[in-house]
Parts: sequence; structure tokens; C-alpha cells
Amino acid sequence: MEALLTDFRLDPPTWFYLSLLLIVSIYFRFNRIWSLRNLDLVLLLSLSPGLLIAEADSRLGFVWLFGASASILVRLLADPFFSRRPRLSQNLNSAGLIFLLVACGVFHVGKILTVDPLPASSIRTVDQANSLVERRDDSVTKAQNALPENEPAGGPATTIFTAPFVSLSKALTRGDVSHNWPVRLAAILAHASLIAAFFVMAWRLFGDSQLGAAMATLYVVVPCTAYHVAQINHVMPCALILWAFIFFRNPFIAGGLLGLACGTLFFPVFLLPIWMTFYGWQNSLRFVAALASVWVVMLGSITFTSVDAVSFVRQVFSLFDWSMLSFSEVETTGVWAGIPSVYRIPVFALFVVMVGLLSWWPKGRSVDLLLARSTAVIIGTQFWYPQEGGAYLLWYVPLLLAVVFRPTLSQLTPPPATCWPWSRRDQPVAARFDGAPPAGIEPVRPLFR
Repeated sequence: MEALLTDFRLDPPTWFYLSLLLIVSIYFRFNRIWSLRNLDLVLLLSLSPGLLIAEADSRLGFVWLFGASASILVRLLADPFFSRRPRLSQNLNSAGLIFLLVACGVFHVGKILTVDPLPASSIRTVDQANSLVERRDDSVTKAQNALPENEPAGGPATTIFTAPFVSLSKALTRGDVSHNWPVRLAAILAHASLIAAFFVMAWRLFGDSQLGAAMATLYVVVPCTAYHVAQINHVMPCALILWAFIFFRNPFIAGGLLGLACGTLFFPVFLLPIWMTFYGWQNSLRFVAALASVWVVMLGSITFTSVDAVSFVRQVFSLFDWSMLSFSEVETTGVWAGIPSVYRIPVFALFVVMVGLLSWWPKGRSVDLLLARSTAVIIGTQFWYPQEGGAYLLWYVPLLLAVVFRPTLSQLTPPPATCWPWSRRDQPVAARFDGAPPAGIEPVRPLFR
């Protein structure tokens, strides 16, 4: 921001202290100290100090993040036992929340437009998008130019998402490819789609539009958003997962959105067993069909940049960084730095067991259980991830905010097995708060009429 405002600096520690004061003053329930909302805020705020310490290349920061992430994981696993979800309003009305949202959004946009250097993973995504636009195979160059250890590479979905911005940049600059504007515009649009998902989710599923403003404002105020605001690959997966929750009544659309999420980074793949169990046998077939259709389209985009079959196979295997699933002697950073990779195997085994248990137990298929379980699985990937484990907060913080603010959603169940994606559904579903229904909340209209 100092490039726009002379002598103005908003460094990470300053943003942390300012956001801490804002979050506590707006969201903390001073009249109900021992409430679940306050516990969630404390757990959420406990992540930021560890991230600050980790940014200073201190191993203590990653240990802190591991401890804070473990506490949040326990909270999410215990979420089904918190049956009472009273409606707790914020200490600021909707107009004030919107004003703060716009003000912080302007700061984030200013940082995106002026940040230098840009994240290496975002630049790699632009290079891949440029190769797609020019129909050129860059798999060999991509293998030679490795990314920094703390930046995971994006997948084909992020490349397709960025390609229009590359084409626009080339049209405006008469053929010159600049990494600046495609990265910046794609990052702004990714955050905008995530904020829009908060509002639509609150309106359609939660039955209270004010909760959308509360979640979106907390998202732009929380420090991890400001620290990684230009990371396209970190924002896109969670935005797509949130939109999949919004369209949960249509397994075909939800499957397509999760397929796109799996095409951005690797971790949404571990959500598929939980979602398939949620839908049941017949609806999961439509869910998987949508996944397969999306991946056929993404793999089809590679054919435009392949000169022969060998080039196609090479590009397919270079879509993701498979070293994350390798437990040989790979280069590790973060809390695993200097520790043999063999010690990650039991952690990964426990993670697989957790995914299996969450897919089948506790019994019950509702959106509130699905939301908590999905967030818990994403947090679980942080414990065995070899690079910067625990520091990728934007993978799950938006979902965590939805868990914190959601009302009782046990009545939001998957559609009947006889319903097809294009059939009519006229059953209104409304979110429910404990106690008397708050004034001004109307039943939620069905997604498809």
C-alpha cells in the first residue's frame, strides 16, 4: 500500500494487532463469555501468531500452528455433540459490517495490485495458462524450473481459470505476456467469488443474510487472508468447495464443482469419500459422473498443447506435484524439516483412518455434519504435508467460518435418490436456530424451482 499512499506501511504484525482488536470488538460475546462462539474465535485467532512466527523462518511457528490446528481439529470432531446453536448477533449491525468489508477489501485489492514480488506458484500458473492459450507443451520447462518449497503448484483447473486473463493481457499489450495483470486480476476475482459464496450460503442455507456479511467481513479481516492475498492456488479450492455446499441438493453440480476443486490442488480429493457417503448409492453415481466429466474436459484441454501421445502423457503426469505423497527421502520444510520422511507414514495412516471413520460414523447425513467433517479432513492434511505443513490456512479457514456461524442444519439432508439434476424440487428448507425464531427471518426458498 505504500506505493499508493506515501509513507504508509501496513506490515503483518500491525495488521495482526489491528485485526485482533476489530475481531474481538465485533464478534466476541461479552455477555456470554462461556459460549461456543467465543471458543471458536479464540481458536481462530490462535493461528495468527504461529503464522507470524513461521514467516520469520522460525520452527517454533510451525509447532505453534500444529498445536492450534490440532485444537481446531478436536473442536470440529466434537461438533456433532454441540446440538444447541443459539442465534448470536454481532456487535455491529449489517451496514457497519458491509462498510468494514468494503474498506478492508479496498486494502486487499491495493495490496494485490502493488505486491512485489508475486508468488512463484501464481507466476507458474500464468505460464501454464499462456502455454494453453498458445497451444504449446511446457512440461519439460516446468520440470526444470522447480517452485520454492513453500509454494505448492496449481493444477489444470487454476490454469483454465487464469487463461482468459492471459488472453486479455496479450490483447491489451499487443502480444506481450506479463505476469502482473493476469495474476492480480485472477486473485481479485478468486477472493470475490469466495465472498459471494458466503452471502449466497447465508441466504440460501442459513436463512439469515446478516450471517453472510459477518462471515465475509471476518474473512477479509483475519490476518491469514492479508498475508496470502495474492495466492490464487490457495483461494480457488475453498471457494469451489463453498459453492459445492450451496448446490448440495444437486449432486451433478456439486460433483462438478468438487471436480474443479480437485483440479486446483490435491487436498479436495480426500473429501470425495465423505461426499459420496453423504449422497448415498444412487446420487453418488451422478456425483462421480460429474467428477469424471469435469476431468475429461480438463484433460481434453491438454490435447491442445500436446504434439504427440508422449507429450500428452508427460503433461498428464506433470499436472500435480506427486512428491507430496512420496515418503522417501524428499526435501521437507516447516515442522518436518530435518526429520526423516518415514516418520510421516504413521501420521498419514492415522489421517486415512480418520477419513474412513468420518465417512461412515457418526451416522447421519446432513449439511452441518458434512461441513464439519470436510473442514476436519482439510485440516488433517496439514499434519503430514511435507512442505510448510500447518501454514496453508486459506485451505480451510473459509470453511471454518461457515462452521462457526452456521445455525442448526440437521434438516438440510441430501435429495431423494429418485431426483435427477434437472427435476423440479418444491420442498422449502429453512435453517433453524434454537429457541424462538428471530424476527425478520423468512423460510429459505428452494435452490431449483
